[in-house]
Amino acid sequence: MAGWDNATTVPVGVVDERVDHLLRVTENALARAIGVAHEDRRLGDICAEIEDEARRSDFLLCANLSGTALDEKCTKNRKFELRQARNRPRLRPGMTLAIEPMINMGTSEVRLLDDGWTVRTADGCPQRISNTRS
Repeated sequence: MAGWDNATTVPVGVVDERVDHLLRVTENALARAIGVAHEDRRLGDICAEIEDEARRSDFLLCANLSGTALDEKCTKNRKFELRQARNRPRLRPGMTLAIEPMINMGTSEVRLLDDGWTVRTADGCPQRISNTRS
């Protein structure tokens, strides 16, 4: 893979205790997801780890978002709905995944901003920690 993507959430100043907890839960969800990202596992295994970690703390996953998996040449995008990924596809050598847990404190509903790219939760409390694995 020619490059990689990585986003880090860094709290500035003192943050609310619940926000701090959300950050830790999302980091744990990412670590758990990476931990199961191995050959012959399914994409759904990754999704299940993220969802389980969120629900254990009474947080929600962002609704109506999809994920993308790239082939080994980074030429084919395969979109999938996260909640529909349970049984497909199997992970294989050469795949590149951007594992991006988006876990919310309030509503699971999201809205797309006018720039056509930025996604925010409907209640204004987004959370995203990203890590690309190939």
